[in-house]
Amino acid sequence: MRQHEILADEGVDRQIVERLRDAGYRVLFIAELEPGIDDVTVLRRAEEAGALLLTADKDFGELIFRRNRLRGGVALLRLSGLSLQKKAEVVAGCLADHGDEMADAFTVISPGLLRIRRRAPLT
Repeated sequence: MRQHEILADEGVDRQIVERLRDAGYRVLFIAELEPGIDDVTVLRRAEEAGALLLTADKDFGELIFRRNRLRGGVALLRLSGLSLQKKAEVVAGCLADHGDEMADAFTVISPGLLRIRRRAPLT
């Protein structure tokens, strides 16, 4: 997945962003670029960049599935209870192993489990 960009939402831990950058990923981080923007704008930024959206915010599930707004990949991080270092390792490992599959899907990354839900292309 190295050819794709990643857009990390503001709620993603900085350690995850730094770990992905260290691994060679190009990561845009909302907390550095436009802190405080709303979720619809975050999605739009991800779409404009052709980036996988990395988020810890469950509200994106509603935007994507109820409002039919999935135009790229979204990875929802459900990693509470893990150390920051372990969270970063889990995310980096999932991207290394399954990043291409996540490009046009809604993915949930949780300890010991990766769920990738593909959607039919939007017309």
